[in-house]
Amino acid sequence: MATSLLLPPQRLAFSKISVANQLVAISSQRATRFVAKAMNNEEKKDDKGFTPFGFVTDNPSSRSAIQLPESPAEDGNVGQMLYRIEDKGKEYGSYVKSGKLRWFVRETGSSESRRGTVVFLHGAPTQSYSYRVVMSQMSDAGFHCFAPDWIGFGFSDKPQPGYGFDYTEKEFHEELDKLLDVLEVKSPFFLVVQGFLVGSYGLTWALKNPDKISKVAILNTPLTVSSPIPGLFQKLRIPLYGEFTSQNAVMAERFIEAASPYVLKMEKADVYRLPYLASSGPGFALLEAARKINFRDISSQIADGFTPGRWDKPVLIAWGIADKYLPQSIAEEFQKQNPNSVKLKLIEGAGHMPQEDWPEKFISNFLSYSSKVFYRIYGNENFKMEPFESITKMFDRFSVTVNGLKGFGEIIPEDKLVRKLIYSLSESWDRKRTTIIEAKDLKTLKLDALMGSLLTHEIMKK
Repeated sequence: MATSLLLPPQRLAFSKISVANQLVAISSQRATRFVAKAMNNEEKKDDKGFTPFGFVTDNPSSRSAIQLPESPAEDGNVGQMLYRIEDKGKEYGSYVKSGKLRWFVRETGSSESRRGTVVFLHGAPTQSYSYRVVMSQMSDAGFHCFAPDWIGFGFSDKPQPGYGFDYTEKEFHEELDKLLDVLEVKSPFFLVVQGFLVGSYGLTWALKNPDKISKVAILNTPLTVSSPIPGLFQKLRIPLYGEFTSQNAVMAERFIEAASPYVLKMEKADVYRLPYLASSGPGFALLEAARKINFRDISSQIADGFTPGRWDKPVLIAWGIADKYLPQSIAEEFQKQNPNSVKLKLIEGAGHMPQEDWPEKFISNFLSYSSKVFYRIYGNENFKMEPFESITKMFDRFSVTVNGLKGFGEIIPEDKLVRKLIYSLSESWDRKRTTIIEAKDLKTLKLDALMGSLLTHEIMKK
């Protein structure tokens, strides 16, 4: 007796599984009775009445994240699950130190890629893994691609709030600037943005750095003050309840599936789940960011910043029309504010994350748009006659540009082609250009007639 009283108190260890097992036992009977009402006799035989905490979807991958076997010691525990999936989802990625923080960055292509650089920015509560298929095919098409996990997300560092990083818009912008410098990303580059919160911060960063951007592609992101705020972010802002919500290991995959017409395959769900399953850091980072952001103010900045007079760079909106968070009307309203710069492409069959739901359709729209912009910017507006170039060679180059634009559905009126060709002539053609402008009506002059006149003059000069 005396010996036992002197023994130090023993620490009781409760794993997540053992605690959850108690909760499952409590809710199982109630859930079973509820589900049984909506099922026929055959389905009842297969149903196990499993609905712990009330947040499990019908997706088998979500169930497996917290499904409790009858004999946990035999089937494994959280630690064994982490061991099974800890190396998944790091395709094309490596760690990059920027200042005091370490980013996880995916990269495809090379700095010598002929079509330039593309930077992909994800939204909350996901990660750059969503761009893996897009990046692979984009590099094959000649682009150099980067996709970082924002600080606090995915495989990047997740500093504790108050210790060097407080998850504010200003700090996210500053750290992104540092990362782009470390990666030696050459400006201007093509920016692709998707998603809530940090996705929105990607657009506000672009508005503050227009000189670094050549073009922007936006996938399902809040764009107007009327953009709804998903329930997840509203729950995170509630004291105490937000802390509980932030530690839901299947939060990210459930967020994706709730706004998509599809469910995630097991191997994909594993990756989105892994950061939240591995530690409490990602959940608390998301919690802090969700409580610091002013959603309405950020959406207002975006809506106002991309209006005519403030933004004139090409913008592509590739919108998954099956998005259950953001309706199609958000994209249409945004496009109508600046129709000359913003082009809208609707992607059928895709939800909130087109790059994950249907990457092939996004890539097709992206390549088509980027090629069209390339022709418009580099082939048309900057078109000039080269020194000592013949009229025939110049017209051949001019025809390639015009035909390229036609291939993308853009038809340029003939009077504009005539005017463009005349003003593209070199200085040695100044006298002939003046003669044509004074003698001809450029609105009715045919392109073939102009070419005939220029060729005749060139032959006479020789």
